[in-house]
Order: sequence, then structure tokens, then C-alpha cells
Amino acid sequence: MSTIKKVALGSQGLDVPVEGLGCMGMTAGVNGMSVYGAADEAESVATIHRALELGINLLDTADLYGPLLNERLVGRAIAGRRQEVVLATKFGFEVDDHEAWTGGYNGRPEYVRKSIERSLRNLGTDYVDLYYLHRLDPNTPIEDTVGAMSRLVAEGKVRFLGLSEVNADVLQRAHQVHPITALQTEYSLFDRGVEEDGMLQVTRAMGIGFVGYSPLGRGFLSGDIKSPDDFEANDSRRLFPRYQGENFYRNLALVEKLQALAQAKGVTAAQLALAWVLAQGVVAIPGTKRRKYLEQNVAAASLTLSPAELAELEAIMPVGSSAGAAYPAGF
Repeated sequence: MSTIKKVALGSQGLDVPVEGLGCMGMTAGVNGMSVYGAADEAESVATIHRALELGINLLDTADLYGPLLNERLVGRAIAGRRQEVVLATKFGFEVDDHEAWTGGYNGRPEYVRKSIERSLRNLGTDYVDLYYLHRLDPNTPIEDTVGAMSRLVAEGKVRFLGLSEVNADVLQRAHQVHPITALQTEYSLFDRGVEEDGMLQVTRAMGIGFVGYSPLGRGFLSGDIKSPDDFEANDSRRLFPRYQGENFYRNLALVEKLQALAQAKGVTAAQLALAWVLAQGVVAIPGTKRRKYLEQNVAAASLTLSPAELAELEAIMPVGSSAGAAYPAGF
């Protein structure tokens, strides 16, 4: 059993390992798109079991992934082991009764209720430890959405509440309705928007935990992707401007510098990138569907970066250095 460090996430009493496991890539993505290539269910379940052995018991999923397929896989993997897991899932991308994303967002109170009941069935549990609003519904006041979420806490269906990818105003308004335990936002050497817009500082000032997703830049920081052709035909990363055309090669040049520094330290580029995120005092949820990469990611949690190494990483990839938008237009 690993002695991976545990930390308080937020101020309401939720303790988690500094590193969790993002489960998104273990199933098909949105409406059949592949997330980072094909997955193998048996290996995915084995990866979850290995994570629990290593003390990585924060499992992150969402109803959007699949849709619904990912929650069901996680539910199968943790059957009989629910008490070992800090289970996080999300709602807010509207998934219809045909199990497809409608292309819209839904934070209405009746949809909050529908979503949690569906997620609990999928996960095979009667409660979720951390329930996130995955994306803000622009047509529903955040007070109404979080008010409905707070009723789930009162009923014991949810223990703690989180939000994903919201601004400071929305976070503060939500926090006044019910304490928010965590904000989940993309964060890596490649994507430092939360430093640019001040959200990292806002969460700290409010006593709200910060969970960084895609801490390896959607796998690109591993250095394993050398050409746009390395992405499988239906890999969703082909849609992201950051990994297209000239942007791809400008970003690859940054990764090659990262690899050189990692090699000098005797670690992989992925481990160095992940150690940098953890050195910022946040919780990271790198996603993987293979035990090999899980074990490499866990090892990164015990890496210590010197001030000189942190400064060198900052020089290689300062804020704003990556080329291309994180998401396609309109997403």
C-alpha cells in the first residue's frame, strides 16, 4: 500500500490523496468519439483496482463520458469496495433519455434531481462523495442549481459539492448558497489559465479546494505523441486547435525541452509535468486506462522539485507559451 500524501480538499472535511484517477478515457467519449484512443475494459477495471491498492482512491467520472458508460464501468469496478473510494461524478451537460448529449447544458433543479438518481443507479451506490456541476447552464441562475444540489446533501445522496470551469463571480454566488468544496478546472504546464484569470488565488482565499484535470496536457506532455498522425482516426484530440497544424509543432518543441530536463533528472516528461502541478499545492487527477501509466503517475507524487528546477520549468513553459486554444470554438 502506498503512503501517498492525503490532503484536505476544501474546508468542509473531505480528505483526498494529492493525486486521483481520471477515468474518462476508460470508455468511449461523447456520443461515440474516442477519448485518447480505444480502451480495454478489463485493463481499465484492473487499473482502478491497482489505484486503490496504491492509495489513489479519488475516482473521477461524469455522466457525460460515454454518455453514462463511464459511470457504469466505475460502478462495476468498485462493486463490493464502495467504502474504500472517494467517488466524484458530474452533471450539467444535458444527457437525454436515449443516453446522448443533446449539445446543451442543463442546471435546472428538476434536472439536478434526475441526474443524481441516474448516476447513483449507474454507479451502483446510494451516495456520491463529491458532486460537480460539470458546466454552467447559462439559462439557469447558479443559485437555483446549487440550491437543488444542496438538497441532495441534506438527503444524504451527496456528501460535498463542486463546480467545474466557472468564474469567480459564479463561484462566490454558489458558495453563498451552499459551501463549495472543490473547483475543478484544466491545469497543466500547457494550460495555466487559472493563473492568468486569478481563479487559483480565488479558491485559496475562499478555502475551496482546487482539482486540476488534464495535468499532462491531454497526454501531450508525455512526449509520446510526435505527429498529428499518432492520434487515432476518431481520437477527440484531433478536434482541439492546440494539436492541429502549426500549433502542434510549436507545442511539440516545448515538450522536447521538457523531455530534456526530465532526462537529466532521471524521470519521464509526464512525471516531471505532473510533479510541477502537484508542487503548486493542488490536487491533480491524471487520467489513464493502463496500470503501467498509473504506476508512473503515482511515482510522480513523491518527486521533489528544487526551486532551481521549478524556475527552469517556468522558463521552458511560462504562462501563455502554448499555441492554440484548449477547445474547439463553441465547446
